[in-house]
Amino acid sequence: MSQSQGAPASPTQSRNKKSLLVSDPPKFDLESYLANYKGRTRLERLILIGTCSSFLGVDALKLAVKEAKKGKDVKRYLEAQSHLETIGPQEREATRDRAWMDTTEKQNQAETQRLEAELKGYKNNLIKESIRMGNEDLGNHYQAIGDLPRAFDSFSRMRQDVSMSKHIIDISKHIIEVAIEQKNWVAVSSNVQKIKGVMGPPEEDPTLQPYLCATDGLALMDIGEYYNAALRFLETEAGMGTSSNTIVSPNDIAVYGGLCALATMERNELHTQVLENSNFRTYLELEPHIRRAITFFVNSRYSACLGILEAYRTDYWLDIHLQKHIDDLYHLVRSKSIVQYFIPFSCVTLDSLNAAFMPAGKTIDKELAMMIQRKDLEARIDTQNRLLTSVPSTPRSALQANTLETAKEYEREARRRIQQMNIVAADLEIKGGKRALAGIDDMFDDGRQLRSMKPQDQARNPHHIGGFQ
Repeated sequence: MSQSQGAPASPTQSRNKKSLLVSDPPKFDLESYLANYKGRTRLERLILIGTCSSFLGVDALKLAVKEAKKGKDVKRYLEAQSHLETIGPQEREATRDRAWMDTTEKQNQAETQRLEAELKGYKNNLIKESIRMGNEDLGNHYQAIGDLPRAFDSFSRMRQDVSMSKHIIDISKHIIEVAIEQKNWVAVSSNVQKIKGVMGPPEEDPTLQPYLCATDGLALMDIGEYYNAALRFLETEAGMGTSSNTIVSPNDIAVYGGLCALATMERNELHTQVLENSNFRTYLELEPHIRRAITFFVNSRYSACLGILEAYRTDYWLDIHLQKHIDDLYHLVRSKSIVQYFIPFSCVTLDSLNAAFMPAGKTIDKELAMMIQRKDLEARIDTQNRLLTSVPSTPRSALQANTLETAKEYEREARRRIQQMNIVAADLEIKGGKRALAGIDDMFDDGRQLRSMKPQDQARNPHHIGGFQ
């Protein structure tokens, strides 16, 4: 069952994400990590790791400089080189290669002029297929040199010249890739829906469904809808392989889906929708620590679950899509663990909570007080006896409230049925739009009865609705 997706008030939320600096070494090997990706996302991830990790910063930026020089994006090269010059000025890659920059910029300008001239010729000849391909070539070029707004516009113009559903899918995939790099998640979601509207049976392209689930899940995760994002990632069918590695890898699906599910789903949902999900199990096998954490949570071993997550926090701080969400996700998992731990008891000693959820020498008192203030935890803190006690429930009041609501709903339904019977018995016809009919139920809820009008009254009042007054 979904929990509240609002931004939780967590002590970690005051962290300035732009200046995040991670000093602990991550668990992944940089070369192996990069092997999961291709295209521009490799350079993006290297620059993020280089600017945020003091342990891998120099190595990541050296690789970023080399990666940038394989392509045509001078701005990204300057970004990587400038950071490396700051933290590792003695490195050979830290020296700015002005000759390469000048040559690449001239080549980029020449290629842009050539492609624009070709596209202009195609438009003069009015050949739709050539125009579509010309816009595609120009969009790919703009994307390669880092001019993402022009790339987005070029790919969008391809829609004017589509002739089959495959073209719509190709165009939308181009736009999705550019929009993800721009962090334009509205465009990502809209183009996912466009592909879903024209896609054929899964047998035609087995990699399309995993691609759509992954990109839609990223868009939902970015706006904080972690429960819906978890559902999208969990729907990802096996067989993604390297088909989406310009955006995400199968390992990312396991991490993103597992963490979003762990933060928002109840234990029974985690068991049925995650651990027993045959398709998602394929991805979980790539990240066994996520599967272990979920298993521990389902088995009520909350301390072990949180310990595993904490061990991998550094890795997730260095993830391009997960960095700004990881503190919130961890906070949701931790709060839910404390609530689940407390549910079976009427009171728990604060010392036992400290032993289960806090490191040595720290207390959980302030965190519990914040959870109670946010109404995440229905309990009271007994500071004198060092106890956390549950708030006594009032089943009589809840029963009375439910009974009154049921009686009101029954009365509303009875009035609607009487209304319909009177209309049929009087041989009346209700005419008018939705605005004219909007207040009929309210009229009957107020106790008014259906009355028919005389023909002469109806003639004098042509706007009267089927005998109601």
